[in-house]
Amino acid sequence: MDFSYDAVVIGGAFSGASTALLLKRRRPATRVLIIEKEAEFDRKVGESTTEVSSCFLTKVLGISTWLGHHQLAKQGLRMWFARTPGEKFEDCAEVGARYNARLSGFQVDRATLDEHLLALAVAEGCELWRPAKIAALELGGAGRNVLSVRVGEETRKVQAKWVVDASGRAAVIARKLELLRPLTEHPVNALWARFTGVKDWDGAELRAKFPAWAQATATSRAWATNHLMGLGWWTWIIPLKGGDYSIGLVYDTRLFTPPAGATIGERLGAHFQTHPVGREILGDAQPVAGDQRAFSSLAYVSERVMGDGWAMAGDAAGFIDPLYSPGLDFCAFTAHGAQSMIARALDGEDPAAGVEKYNARFSFCYRAWFDAVYRDKYFYMGDAELMAAAFLLDIALYHLGPVRQVYSDPATQFDFFPFDGKPGRVVAAFMRFYNRRLAALARRKIAAGTYGAGNAQWRLLVGGFLPDGTSGRLLLRGLAWWARAEWRGLFLAPKVGAPTPVLAPVEPAEV
Repeated sequence: MDFSYDAVVIGGAFSGASTALLLKRRRPATRVLIIEKEAEFDRKVGESTTEVSSCFLTKVLGISTWLGHHQLAKQGLRMWFARTPGEKFEDCAEVGARYNARLSGFQVDRATLDEHLLALAVAEGCELWRPAKIAALELGGAGRNVLSVRVGEETRKVQAKWVVDASGRAAVIARKLELLRPLTEHPVNALWARFTGVKDWDGAELRAKFPAWAQATATSRAWATNHLMGLGWWTWIIPLKGGDYSIGLVYDTRLFTPPAGATIGERLGAHFQTHPVGREILGDAQPVAGDQRAFSSLAYVSERVMGDGWAMAGDAAGFIDPLYSPGLDFCAFTAHGAQSMIARALDGEDPAAGVEKYNARFSFCYRAWFDAVYRDKYFYMGDAELMAAAFLLDIALYHLGPVRQVYSDPATQFDFFPFDGKPGRVVAAFMRFYNRRLAALARRKIAAGTYGAGNAQWRLLVGGFLPDGTSGRLLLRGLAWWARAEWRGLFLAPKVGAPTPVLAPVEPAEV
């Protein structure tokens, strides 16, 4: 048999299936093979989309109707803060939306989403080998790539003009070419599991116990991505179709150590008890057996993500942090960028210059995104006043930048990474500056013993974010919160005996 293809995609989940599907739609005659190692996708913990990744799903992949039937509509994100573990539930500071989201967003069960996208790719003409494993990979350049693939008891030799690595953290090509690097400046780990028995945020029980709390917002808290926040850590609570919840803890190893326990579920359960919202909402929750995971060294990146006859898509190229749910954003940009480059090369364009430019743009975007949003954010994410400023600034600029970009022309704008161009670099520098200042203010608060002192008895509930003047006004509001924090910081003095945060990066385990 002739196992010769224009493009071979390693990995059939979101990034791989999307790359294959878009390439096949763009060039129907293209011979595309998808190699997926699993006979069926397991239940990933769950994922929340952003406005950017939702635009990709609805406007580019075109699966709005399917999402409406099979996934939950997301109602923004929400953060909860407390001064002490003994804080009253109804007094905890709350940051989030007052009304329903105005742009599409979804709480997705990744296993069902991945299966649907893979089925679409096959229905449009992509070939699928499943379960199948890569036994050997020789990257000889465009038109000269050779793969040995194990399918059942048979080993098949495959010729490929292009190879797309969409293998996730396995990062087949990055590891083979020794391009994978841990982001040592961001030593974050994660524990997560699925839980049942989570209390209904909008149910009659809580409305009766805390009527003023229930009346404070018009939207559904239950369908939001709820975050419990603390110094050095945050917990996500994501509802999923069918009634169970994805719940995870992400923490900076410089600042926080999770409770001990025999299982991940037990450790998470013990952690819930340290936060009043966790105790109330998750007090009776039970972990689902066999659906509990842990990852160390979440942040990593490949030094190059495209080369002569190969490209990376999704988590195979890199990952930073799950806060704000940017994972599927990067999957969308890299999947679209990979298929676009491959299509142009197959049409006869010399890809060499484009490949080098693409690598430079990806590297800048990854580093700019980290510096602008995540560097040392875990120092201030447990202080509601500082995090409220970041929330307003980060999300307003996200809507004025990447969200407005992709919605302006979804068919083409996913070829351009966030922070592309001179205006993007200016914005990145501004975000990097205020993020650094908020982290510095957090350290001053810790030294003064005032960190988190304002974490109760107020709410910041915004009307919603849009890529227009609405977000411009919220940006100004964020600047006011930041200015107030700077003013108050002028009067902070170190307190004798106050803890000093560790600042040196911790060397992470191997990715």
